[in-house]
Amino acid sequence: MQRNWVMAIASGILVCGGVLAAGPAAAAGPAGGPLGAAVQPGGLLQSGTPAGEAATSPQEGAAAFTTQTVVSSTNWAGYAATGANGQFTSVSSSWVEPTAQCSGYGDQYSAFWVGLDGYSSSTVEQTGSEVDCAGRTAEYSAWYEMYPAYPVYFSNPVKPGDHLTGSVAYQASTSTFLITLTDSTQKWTQTANQALPGAVMNSAEVIAEAPSSGSTGSVLPLTNFGTVNFSGATVNSASLCQSSPVEIVMPEVNVSSISGCNSFTVSYTGGGGGRSPWPYF
Repeated sequence: MQRNWVMAIASGILVCGGVLAAGPAAAAGPAGGPLGAAVQPGGLLQSGTPAGEAATSPQEGAAAFTTQTVVSSTNWAGYAATGANGQFTSVSSSWVEPTAQCSGYGDQYSAFWVGLDGYSSSTVEQTGSEVDCAGRTAEYSAWYEMYPAYPVYFSNPVKPGDHLTGSVAYQASTSTFLITLTDSTQKWTQTANQALPGAVMNSAEVIAEAPSSGSTGSVLPLTNFGTVNFSGATVNSASLCQSSPVEIVMPEVNVSSISGCNSFTVSYTGGGGGRSPWPYF
């Protein structure tokens, strides 16, 4: 996800108490994001070295990492189902918005999302939430993005402990992606129906991310978010484990094994990345 200095207003749908009503406006760019900076929480996978193998770029094609059980990344942690173009048409999961433990040493960032593409392609269709730190102040937000377009931030409230559910589903009849994010604690739902030419749909992901600088692409300091619990994860309407996903690991976190075929956790461990505590854009 990339924040831009240009504002764009997008319409949302809010479902509250079973009554359909107009939702709060959403904004693209830094004014819509919590810290107002050129940050990209939700872009493409940045490759590290596949476990036990020489480094290989995930942009070398859909099959680049499909034979690996565990792959290394500098910015993604979680699980991704990978395969042929057009193989993945839907993904969903629920998670609890974690609590930021802000150190006060500069700004820090983290994002939690579900999406299609981005593992071995140049687009990502996704929705999720952020847990950021502006010094000692925690900031929480939610968004969707049709990368490489700018993100759209929802103005709905997001708080630590909120129960969120995100989904992305391709609609063949209209050649669009139906994106839905629900905060059942705050009792709101936002939806977007967007087209994205060039989307190949060869992966589906449930991810905790270390966002990157929108201007340099460098991975930014990661928020100490404690632990995020993903549950009820599905790919193509089947439980996550049935898609034989690869596990993706990155510095400063630990990814658990999948339990019950659809749940896992990502926990902040710190100290693994040697990243500067100060923002660099």
